[in-house]
Amino acid sequence: MTAPRIVLYAIFAAAAATLAALFLRSAPYGRHYRDGWGPCLQARTAWIIMELPAVVAIAAMALTAPSVSVVAIVFLAAWECHYLYRTFAYPALMTSSPRTFPALLVAIAWVFNTANGYVNGWRLFWSPSAYSLDWLRDPRFVAGALLFAAGLSTHVWADAVLRRLRGPGETGYRIPRGGLYELVSAPNYLGEIVEWLGWALATWSFAGLSFALFTIANLLPRALSHHAWYRRTFADYPRKRRAIIPLIL
Repeated sequence: MTAPRIVLYAIFAAAAATLAALFLRSAPYGRHYRDGWGPCLQARTAWIIMELPAVVAIAAMALTAPSVSVVAIVFLAAWECHYLYRTFAYPALMTSSPRTFPALLVAIAWVFNTANGYVNGWRLFWSPSAYSLDWLRDPRFVAGALLFAAGLSTHVWADAVLRRLRGPGETGYRIPRGGLYELVSAPNYLGEIVEWLGWALATWSFAGLSFALFTIANLLPRALSHHAWYRRTFADYPRKRRAIIPLIL
């Protein structure tokens, strides 16, 4: 069995394990932070460290590939657009906060992002089944690219709404309002799930599918936990608002 296939299977297995674990208990960071998880890092530093491998790993696969197709470069640009935002822009825009992030979770995320960047990079730049230029006109690519763009836009917008809820020096939480926040508690997570479902469709690959499933496994339970937390914390929280899927869940 080849190394890419082993890593791919490991990501599918990690998705199943993550879903089961997070339905039992939320990951201990942000509003769900709990003591007892060992040393912690400042939140801004933690985000940069754990997201950086996703930027580097897939770029390394591209730079070392014997040849690179135009379609693969398009996919690389989309991937890096997301991860440059998550690695550098998102932490830079964070409001100042004393909150910390468990170093253990940073290490786990670092390993996953390295593996995920590797397996998706292998599919784009090293797989014998290279994408031809005609793939850019394929309905799967077009639909997936639209989903990716819509998801990324939603994700970035939702993050901005949450940032604006806090003034300088504030660390508390308020009820977000406006746009998709009138329908769901976690449009940022909805956007990211849509984004990587779009990636899976556009790449039409098991590597893309493994990432989409892991994203769902990671963010769906957290969205439900956020929703429950909001309802416990705010007596006036909108009762018709769902957790992550408008009108449904």
